[in-house]
Amino acid sequence: MRITGPVLDAADPIALARFYERLLGWELVEMEGPRPGYPPADGWAKLRSPSGDMKIEIQWEQHYQPPTWPWVAGAQQMMMHLDIAVADLEAGIEWALAAGATVAEHQPQNDVRVMLDPAGHPFCLFAAQL
Repeated sequence: MRITGPVLDAADPIALARFYERLLGWELVEMEGPRPGYPPADGWAKLRSPSGDMKIEIQWEQHYQPPTWPWVAGAQQMMMHLDIAVADLEAGIEWALAAGATVAEHQPQNDVRVMLDPAGHPFCLFAAQL
């Protein structure tokens, strides 16, 4: 067995897939648009890493609620987050902002930047040798 990558829920999976396509430079390899009789945002998408060993899938969730960061009792909790290595943290933050991310208000570590994707999923940028 091996894990190939996460599946994220979203109210608009195609828009979120386009964000990660810009952010990571991964290819959008599969996409299913809205189905007849479903809301316009219904759909599903898959991105694949350039090496082909990882993927991110995004699926429509009718009742999607963005997670609360940091955790708040009684609110929608973050179920997972993505860790994304960058060669330069400040440049990575600027790139993520240009792609459509926002900087989370709460930052628990100096050497990691918590960002939010357009659907509100937290992801962390950290500097590493790439």
